[in-house]
Amino acid sequence: MTRVLDPQRLSTGRVLAASTALLTLAVVLGGALLADVSQPPFREVDDGWARFMGTLHSPFWDGVNGFLNIAGYRGVLLGHGLLALALLVRKRPQAAIFAASAGIAVLILTQVSKAAILRERPANTIVLTDTGSFPSGHVTSTTAFVLVLALLVGRVWVWVLAAAGIAAMMLSRTYLSAHWLMDTVGGVCLAAPVVLIVWLFYQNICIQENADARRILTWRARASRRRRAAAHPESEPR
Repeated sequence: MTRVLDPQRLSTGRVLAASTALLTLAVVLGGALLADVSQPPFREVDDGWARFMGTLHSPFWDGVNGFLNIAGYRGVLLGHGLLALALLVRKRPQAAIFAASAGIAVLILTQVSKAAILRERPANTIVLTDTGSFPSGHVTSTTAFVLVLALLVGRVWVWVLAAAGIAAMMLSRTYLSAHWLMDTVGGVCLAAPVVLIVWLFYQNICIQENADARRILTWRARASRRRRAAAHPESEPR
């Protein structure tokens, strides 16, 4: 895991600016729904997108999105828990706390928002769903998980995969008529800033923790080579 993880420090100013913009959009969307949950200002956009997604149905895409329906919530929550456990086992307690804290915070805020707004889901949903359509729980949990991974791994390709994963889940939830388009947008705008803000509190200690682990691994590797050389001195070059 030492070779896999390479967390990078993010600019506090940029994180706060991006988080503020995203949270503001989430609040605006949620506020519009609280004002008129059945006919928000973006209802025509939601209806138009739902009609468009209805034209894309096929047995193949039904199967793909049926899998994403399972993997995108229960699977992601399980993956998030296993990630935190793996970090603990590999002596990354602070990274584990960050991963768990970000995931739990997003989960709580999602459920509170659902209960407060109680938006009806599309009538033609083809999967089992709970109450409350805004924000999408599949999108918030997926966003939290992939962003935590991207922040801890710290490589560009992981960020690209994270963005693709979020987009795929947004499309999937509207394809299945489990959510309106703005439910998925609200999910990203809620989850992403929460994870990023939590990261600001943990980034320095996580970066230091990983650097310390790398030094320990390097020291152990050198010590092992010295022991092997001492045990087989005849193998040394003359």
